[in-house]
This record gives sequence, C-alpha cells and structure tokens, in this order.
Amino acid sequence: MIIRRILNNNVVIIHDEQEKEQIVCGKGIAFQKKPGDEVQENQINKIFVLNDSKTNKRFQELLADIPIEHIQLADDIIDNAQIRLGKKLNDNIFLTLSDHIYTSIQRYSEGLAVKNVLLWDIKRFYEVEFEIGMQALDMIEERFHVRLPEDEAGFIALHIVNAEMDDSNMQQIYQITKIIQEVSNLVKYYFAIEYDTDSVYYYRFVNHLKFFAQRLILGKPIEDTDDDLLETVKLKYQTSYKAVEKITNFISRNYHYQLSNEEKLYLTIHIERVIYKTKK
Repeated sequence: MIIRRILNNNVVIIHDEQEKEQIVCGKGIAFQKKPGDEVQENQINKIFVLNDSKTNKRFQELLADIPIEHIQLADDIIDNAQIRLGKKLNDNIFLTLSDHIYTSIQRYSEGLAVKNVLLWDIKRFYEVEFEIGMQALDMIEERFHVRLPEDEAGFIALHIVNAEMDDSNMQQIYQITKIIQEVSNLVKYYFAIEYDTDSVYYYRFVNHLKFFAQRLILGKPIEDTDDDLLETVKLKYQTSYKAVEKITNFISRNYHYQLSNEEKLYLTIHIERVIYKTKK
C-alpha cells in the first residue's frame, strides 16, 4: 500500500487497484513518512471505504482533527449496532458518530452537560437502539474512564436510527420521533389507557408509526388500493376509527398532510389491536 496523502500521524489516504480512495488508520502509521512511501500492514487498524464522495471528503476532514482512539471507538460501536440490528448502516454514521463521541467527551470534561429532551421517547420508540447506546457508554467508560450521562445514550441511539434510514437526516429523526410521540399520546388519552410497552402489539404499533412518520416527513403517502376493506374495518372497529379521524385532523392541521385511506386502514387495525390487548 502506497501513501497518496497524509492526514495526520495516524491516518493516510491510499488508492486501491481500481484507483479508488481508501482511508487507512493506525497508531503512528504516518510517523516520519511522506507520500510515495509504503504503509506497514501490521500497523493498520482500520480501512474505511466510503462510496459517497461527499461523505468521504467530510470524513477525511474530520479524521484530521479527531484522535484515532475516538474513530476506532465509533467504528466498534457501529460494528456492534450492525450485529444487533442485523443490517448495514449508512456510511454517514462514521462521520456523525465519530464527531459526536469526540465532542460529547470534550463537553463532559469541561463540565457541560446537554439534556436530551426526547430521552423518554427514545427509550420507548427505539428500544434496541437505546440499548446499543447504553453499551456504547460502557465502551466509552472502559476506554476513556469517563461515564457519560444516559442522555448521551439517547443521542447515540438517534444517530443509529438516522443511519438505518437512507433518505433522512438528524433533524428529520427528531421530527419523526415527535410525530410518533404526538400520535401515540393522542391514542393514549383518547382511550384513557397506559400502554403495555412489553406487548408485541405495542411494538408493532410503534413500528407502524415510525414508517408513517417517515412517509409524512418525506411527503410519500401510501397509495389508496381497497376502499371496500376500509369500509368494513370502519364498521367493525368503530371506536378505533374515530380515534384515527382525530389523528387525521391533527396531522392535517399541524403538518398539512392528508392521510390516504390505506393509511387510515392500517392505523385503525394497529390501534384496535394495541388497545384491545392493553385493556385485556
């Protein structure tokens, strides 16, 4: 591996056989080296291949400023998340999570704590991602001897959720979480119940709300298909459908988004199941 460019003592840029850039990391990998020198493979800890050119450029800029230990930690957290979730996360998370971990540790060392106002909702709606966030706090403590507050596990969870959704960004994730919170609260207060958050029906309901909120934010409603089925469901689950009408009015008023009949159908079914099972 021949060095094409040096970002710092720990990070260099090389080109592979197809002349594609690779970011190579390792402790002291570029010490007393210059472009054209060879990289010692036994010094390499991690090779990043980012397909998106814009992400690649930003990541290189970030790597020039952040200690290699923080990059390696972020990479280990991402590996753990991908194993737990059983899916590959968007490459952007290498950029956003590395930066977040570095700045959060810096803030904490300066006595600055940032409250996560969505923490309670993140715990409810993104349970697995929050667990990964808590594991990340353990990893941070083990390597840097700093115990960050639970709020940071929530922020890390949101970065993971963001990386699960290809067309979204962090601001959209906050908005999606807010919509889930609003709709679930409308249902909760309409029926005067407390959710059984361990129920599979609650999990399916929240999961449905995630995708509904994502469609709302992206302006991609489900196409209408079967109006007859909706009429049947309206008659069978009258109370749940009335709750859906309230949700429809709320969403229209606050987000200028019209629920399709197909969305009303599935929302009615999910509400009926989660309410029936909760009351039972």
